Amino acid sequence: MKFKERLRSILGVSGPPRRVAMAFSTGVFIGMSPLLGLHTVLALLVAWVFGLNKIVAVTGVYVTNPWSIVPIYTFSTWVGTLVLGMDRALPEIDWNHMTAGKLFNELSHLLLPFIVGTTLVAAVSAVLAYFVVFRALKRERGTDGS
Repeated sequence: MKFKERLRSILGVSGPPRRVAMAFSTGVFIGMSPLLGLHTVLALLVAWVFGLNKIVAVTGVYVTNPWSIVPIYTFSTWVGTLVLGMDRALPEIDWNHMTAGKLFNELSHLLLPFIVGTTLVAAVSAVLAYFVVFRALKRERGTDGS
């Protein structure tokens, strides 16, 4: 099933619009978080703990997918550098003498901006996702959103 089809299927999920929107936005937050590799498992765990729809939460996780992860994480790291007031994010790299260890060492100062940026962008995205899905569900169902 394609992602757009999954999003459309959210409108058909039974349950209060607030809970469905919360499941999706929780998935979006987790999917954009810096915890790469744990997104799906975390979404299932959080959905289970809070009694949210697991399929909707995992659908939210896959906003970040192989096609979108590089732009999302790049933008998020840039946001992190702005928030932290870093003047220069990328060092001058001597690519002729680069090894994996040297590359990790050269880019290690981006870890904190990555964590800060992804967390901030994930939070803003989750809030926006909540309201978009909530309003779409209310409109689709003609309810007050309870």
